[in-house]
Amino acid sequence: MGKLGTLTIGQAPRTDITPILDAVLAADLPRLHAGVLDGLSRSEIERDFTTVPGQPVLITKLLDGSSVIIDRARTEAAAQRKLDALEAEGCTTILMLCTGHFERLRTKRARFLEPDRILPSTVAALTHGAQIGIIVPLAEQIDSEADKWKPLASPPICAAASPYQGDLAAVTKAAEDLRSRGAEVLLMDCMGFVESHRRAAAAAGLPVILSNSLVSKLASELV
Repeated sequence: MGKLGTLTIGQAPRTDITPILDAVLAADLPRLHAGVLDGLSRSEIERDFTTVPGQPVLITKLLDGSSVIIDRARTEAAAQRKLDALEAEGCTTILMLCTGHFERLRTKRARFLEPDRILPSTVAALTHGAQIGIIVPLAEQIDSEADKWKPLASPPICAAASPYQGDLAAVTKAAEDLRSRGAEVLLMDCMGFVESHRRAAAAAGLPVILSNSLVSKLASELV
């Protein structure tokens, strides 16, 4: 049996995501959770991962339950060091717990599962050309994450609602907005969206794909 590593761009363990993984993984599978921001204070995060005007950003969760917006390029550089460390700890498969698009992350030997590469083609195959409506955490990500959805039959329509604000009504409102604009299937494009968010979005009356649930089920086939 191999060893699974997970890497969040926030701080590990992600107690909102790990139960979804645990539900589909073998109980005796060794696993190691790591985070790009592990051990850092908020002031250190703001110093080292501060956003750059006009550049892509990401949002993630800290151990204290709060969220933070960080620069994507700086996050990617730090994530590579964490990947190297997970491999050094013997992880044979590493799952990225972020749906954001990264260009250059690599492993040497471990199988590396990136949601931003898995989701577009999988959703395209599942939905057979249906109009996809995507809920992203931040409005800025509607443009910065657009390129990864090229495998879809038609460009998605998007709305923003954060999974980290505790506002389920905002998720429902975003879903209803997407339905009114022609969406036929909804995708929650952030690993921070959990089952409560899926239920809130489903109030719009459309099928809802939860990114972390779909990716976890696919990952379970390889470990």
